[in-house]
Amino acid sequence: MRSFRVIAALTLLALAMAPARAAQLPRPSPDFAINLGKGKQVRISQYKGKAVVVAFILTYCSHCQMAIGVLSKLQKEYGPRGLQVLASATEDMAAAALPGFLRQFNPPFPVGINTTAEFVTYTQHPTMLQLYMPGLVFIDRTGLIQAQYEGSDAFLEETSVEKNIRAKVEEMLKAPAAPKKTAAKKATAKKGG
Repeated sequence: MRSFRVIAALTLLALAMAPARAAQLPRPSPDFAINLGKGKQVRISQYKGKAVVVAFILTYCSHCQMAIGVLSKLQKEYGPRGLQVLASATEDMAAAALPGFLRQFNPPFPVGINTTAEFVTYTQHPTMLQLYMPGLVFIDRTGLIQAQYEGSDAFLEETSVEKNIRAKVEEMLKAPAAPKKTAAKKATAKKGG
């Protein structure tokens, strides 16, 4: 009878954890700022109209380094079509580690730092669950987070990481951008028409 209670409790816990793990998708991207140092920041809102991939990394993590390599390749390839990659190191000593990381990997996109708490809040990652790095967030041209993955997801398995990221980037680039209001439409909107 006791083993039944344990199994029942574990089953209920597993069922409760599944919804807790899932972030709401799609959702509007908050105007997240990545600190570049010397008082400079890059904000996600600067890139509205582009497909954006934000990579949250640990500079010493081999999986994160591999993801940065793939994203560097894709930024060069898809940048002219509207892709913008951003990255943020989130480990405690990121400010000290980042210059060496940048020299070693030379990514063609902005890389800065944020706290783990900022990363967890931005991705809606439940604080009670283990966090696996890297974290990738895919934002469409209208500013909606359409997908996000972390290191424990099959999406980021070593054997298929480039193929998966490339497919997601191509999907994001094919989606139309939000229509821009013309001056005539703005005037009509102001008149209440």
